[in-house]
Amino acid sequence: MAGTRPAFVTDSATIPLPRRPLDPSDQVRRWYENELGWPTVPGTPGSPLRLRVGPRFDVLDVPAGAGHAALRHLTPASPVAVQGDRMRLLMAAGSAEEVPGVLDWLEWGALPLDLTALGEGDLMEAPLPPEPGSVTAVRRPVDPMPRGAVRRPGPQDTCGTRPLPLDRSASVQGAAVWLRPPEPDGEVEASLPTLSALGGGGGAPDLVRVLNTVATQCHRLWLRRVCAQSSAACP
Repeated sequence: MAGTRPAFVTDSATIPLPRRPLDPSDQVRRWYENELGWPTVPGTPGSPLRLRVGPRFDVLDVPAGAGHAALRHLTPASPVAVQGDRMRLLMAAGSAEEVPGVLDWLEWGALPLDLTALGEGDLMEAPLPPEPGSVTAVRRPVDPMPRGAVRRPGPQDTCGTRPLPLDRSASVQGAAVWLRPPEPDGEVEASLPTLSALGGGGGAPDLVRVLNTVATQCHRLWLRRVCAQSSAACP
């Protein structure tokens, strides 16, 4: 004789409601805030998420050609972002206020330099987080270059890290991307260029060397533009 199947009473209150998938921008925000502890500012509809500059880091915004020349002064863990023909070198919080004085001390202050220091109160477009596995990729040494040569950006050249997948790079043309992404499991601040590294110990890069190299390359780029304009003006 077949038995009767026991009845199950379902309490609708115990069934979790279906969850909507996270919006891509919300996933990016969570990565920065939860994994890195970096404060963010939501963008307007259709605009990218932005990072608050100042609380955890400052930014040196320079032409990509000038920035690549300064990469040799950074550690492989120093975060660097690229957007179009601009490069953003992250430096220690509070460094933006010191940049003008350091440039004057290096005797670059009176010359036109295409660089901007972003500090407290400024914002930076948040690059998309790296694909899983790209941050933990095996690091390789940077190819040596002649003194004063400018390293040009390219998909095969990440200066210490494996490049982002090509399909992803193509999908974010014009958007900010990480050339050297921050590592969530490391102390990002310890890898940022700082004035305190001058003449001291520790592994932090020396901001003075970075600024001197960047200023030199910015000046060379300016001279090239001036020479090109003068040549074009000649009949």
